[in-house]
Amino acid sequence: MNLAVSSEGAMSPPLVEVRHVSRRFGDAMAVRDVSLILRDGEITCLLGPSGCGKSTLLRMLAGFEAVEGGEILLQGHPVANSKVFVRPERRGIGFVFQDGALFPHMSVLDNVAFGLNHLQKAQRIERALEVLGSVGLADRARAWPHMLSGGEQQRVAVARALAPRPRVVLLDEPFSGLDGPMKAEVRDIVMTGLRQSGAGVLLVTHDPIEALQVADKLALMSEGILLQTAAPETCFRRPVSPVAARLLGDANVIPARMDLGVAHTEIGDFPAAPDVSGLGHVIVRPDEVDISPVQMDGFLPATLLARRFLGASVELRVLVRSVELTVRVRSDIVSDDGPIFVRPDPKKSWATKS
Repeated sequence: MNLAVSSEGAMSPPLVEVRHVSRRFGDAMAVRDVSLILRDGEITCLLGPSGCGKSTLLRMLAGFEAVEGGEILLQGHPVANSKVFVRPERRGIGFVFQDGALFPHMSVLDNVAFGLNHLQKAQRIERALEVLGSVGLADRARAWPHMLSGGEQQRVAVARALAPRPRVVLLDEPFSGLDGPMKAEVRDIVMTGLRQSGAGVLLVTHDPIEALQVADKLALMSEGILLQTAAPETCFRRPVSPVAARLLGDANVIPARMDLGVAHTEIGDFPAAPDVSGLGHVIVRPDEVDISPVQMDGFLPATLLARRFLGASVELRVLVRSVELTVRVRSDIVSDDGPIFVRPDPKKSWATKS
């Protein structure tokens, strides 16, 4: 059974197609029946917590791990299944490791030119300088890796991956070792270079903000299973399950009973798909709960359980009947000692059978 929920439409033929791939380590199933499509010029972010199988899936695509079940096709040709295994160097895939993995005994220029031995020396230098320029490091070509900052090393690693003009580039949490403004700056430079290359990109991350900012398509993964594949806004606004919702940030999950297009909950009714019935959940993000200091139509009285100051906003934990909700609003909307009334926005809530 294919456990992925995909938003793929009638588009160009897939650059990479993963079909029902599985991988086990001992008794643990690291990747379970995963199917995924990558296309030219499209950036897909594979998002999930540590240990969910996303790096294992990336390594199977690169050829560093064998598939146990299913198959992987590159431009329509099998590169991994029960009978075929194409070695990593013959797949034409660029790979960027978490730590960059530059050769310390080579200059920046030589690191980038390493995979270009099929070209004449002048052509190798020209191409290496070209891709270094695409990540803003042409002026560091003669430097040694130890002379670079962590962000510069990652940019060189991306340039090295792009130098042979691969159709596919895989990145395994390349920005996780960077902090604050440097992380954002390096990410913007790298992603601009990747988009300019036109390659199909699969970026592994556990950072939901990063995934939402850079992805054309998200693939949400948990416990070896691909939960949902869709545009970032679809995954955020219409998650297929509470687990999928929480991968992209805080979410209020309210038990519901669905019938004839309505999700009935203890704190009100919400719209649901007309063809779905039975038990499920209504999912509402904390910033999509309306709050008021006075009683208004559709608002329910709430008891304040906790308050956390976040600067321009404040996060409240409130009890509405027997349902606990997290609410995030501007700091000046409610006081510490005044009454509170809340209403989850029915237009921004999402009912799911899972």
